[in-house]
Amino acid sequence: MEVKSFVVWDYVVFAALFIISSGIGVFFAIKERKKATSREFLVGGRQMSFGPVALSLTASFMSAVTVLGTPSDVYRFGASFVVFFIAYALVIVFTSELFLPVFYRSGITSTYEYLQLRFNKLVRYAATVIYIVQTILYTGVVVYAPALALNQVTGFDLWGSVFATGIVCTFYCTLGGLKAVVWTDAFQMVVMIVGFLTVLIQGSAYAGGLHNVLEHSRNGSRLNIFDFDPDPLRRHTFWTISVGGTFTWLGIYGVNQSTIQRCISCKTEKHAKLALYFNLLGLWVILLCAVFSGLIMYSYFRDCDPWTSGIISAPDQLMPYFVMEIFPTMPGLPGLFVACAFSGTLSTVAASINALATVTFEDFVKSCFPHLSDKLSTWISKGLCLLFGVLCTSMAMAASLMGGVIQAALSIHGMCGGPMLGLFSLGILFPFVNWKGALGGLMSGITLSFWVAIGAFIYPAPASKTWPLPLSTDQCVSLNETEPMSPPALTSRPAIAETWYSLSYLYYSAVGCLGCIAAGIIISFLTGHQSGQDIQPLLIRPVCNLFCFWSKKYKTLCWCGVQHDTGTEQENLENGNTWKQGDESVLQNGLKQESLVHLPGYDPKDKSYTNMALEKITHF
Repeated sequence: MEVKSFVVWDYVVFAALFIISSGIGVFFAIKERKKATSREFLVGGRQMSFGPVALSLTASFMSAVTVLGTPSDVYRFGASFVVFFIAYALVIVFTSELFLPVFYRSGITSTYEYLQLRFNKLVRYAATVIYIVQTILYTGVVVYAPALALNQVTGFDLWGSVFATGIVCTFYCTLGGLKAVVWTDAFQMVVMIVGFLTVLIQGSAYAGGLHNVLEHSRNGSRLNIFDFDPDPLRRHTFWTISVGGTFTWLGIYGVNQSTIQRCISCKTEKHAKLALYFNLLGLWVILLCAVFSGLIMYSYFRDCDPWTSGIISAPDQLMPYFVMEIFPTMPGLPGLFVACAFSGTLSTVAASINALATVTFEDFVKSCFPHLSDKLSTWISKGLCLLFGVLCTSMAMAASLMGGVIQAALSIHGMCGGPMLGLFSLGILFPFVNWKGALGGLMSGITLSFWVAIGAFIYPAPASKTWPLPLSTDQCVSLNETEPMSPPALTSRPAIAETWYSLSYLYYSAVGCLGCIAAGIIISFLTGHQSGQDIQPLLIRPVCNLFCFWSKKYKTLCWCGVQHDTGTEQENLENGNTWKQGDESVLQNGLKQESLVHLPGYDPKDKSYTNMALEKITHF
């Protein structure tokens, strides 16, 4: 393949992204230097407004995986990816109305503090370790895959871009903390949108307009969006994306430290919810940009597919190759697209580093050293950012074994995020589940999701379930032609490989989540279920109120003894933010189940909660 190199202006545009991102970190390091507390560093003093947080949330999870992987997926498999429009909406509703209120009102910094409040320290530590492993693996994919794709198409130095990403992210995370991460993400989100729009406008012009794009896509079967085949082995159908995608992204949004940390940094619960809902608009915009980019690529390459003809060696290189094709005489614009891709990478890596530092500090360091000074706590937090920056950059070296970026990234989230979603669901929705059920459920969910994912890696699904739509090489220059790709020959395979191991990768999260919930409920009943009277009402979300609204008797029965019906608790559930400036974290080091009196507003004399809220919201 002929590698088209960057020119000076491309490097200037790309370098500007890194310089501005680093500059934001320096700005907040100087501005906030007198507020040297770990709380200010890790959660922005809980005074963020919803605007920058919404942009940050979108940028953090719409990474280079989305910029490069989604258009490639649409190009090969069609526009069914747009069904994620539904999944994203369901995810945001569940996150903002089910999970966020519990985390926000508890005043926690690490989501895993909740697990100690609800169960015990062992469950908390197990979940934290799994989260750390998941995040480091995912970050490795996010850093390495786009760097490799851009290197092989544009000649952009592979390890130079990998290490530049790691160094810059670590730099502004370590200096500026969460505020630097959020505002840098907001800037990078704008760069992503501008980069996408540039490609869409120029690509549409090359394809003869949007009408031609849609016509070519329809003729190539790329617009067969709604496939209602219930077969769970099919890679992408309406059900795998809307149901499996909801489970996968709920594990990313609903209980993920990186997301929740941004939400609880907001000044009120209302701002936190607004951040999530405005973030949904951002997710939809990026999704539509990525899907139309894939359709435009197909229209442009419909008679000479660069992948099957051997011009490029991997599908993830399609988008960079397309950009170099449509901007041959426009210096700086290829650099803008690379900046767009790396904006996604920077925002995701920065969010990961900050979240990893937070959970490590809150869940391990403070437990071992409960009386650290504010100054020392801040320096330790910065040291953890530096440590995880090095680890995440190093993990990029192992990411080449994980296949296509979009599937690899979502598979990692599914394998670890699904069981984690199940664990938090057990705590929030099922008051009778005890710590043994929670821990057993988590281990069961992890075992199931890793079993199916590793089995699928060893025995890939049959080509009939995963093979791309037809791609043509009829008009390719003969010099570049190779033999057309054919489905891989299947070697001897066990019977389970045709069913269990062939499950769509989007269902990995559902398998882990439902397996965790089922095992947790069974184990809890076998070992003696938790008494609801021992559980503080703030830790449970009474969703049964929606289904038993006609009968107080049945609502009380579903509460399993949790005192949701006390007057003060009812008031507390009807109100938003329970955090007041100057309050300490509700979770003290070494906190035991019986010493939950530290929760904001808790009165140990009458075992109820006073109203410490700042504003009213509607009862769930």
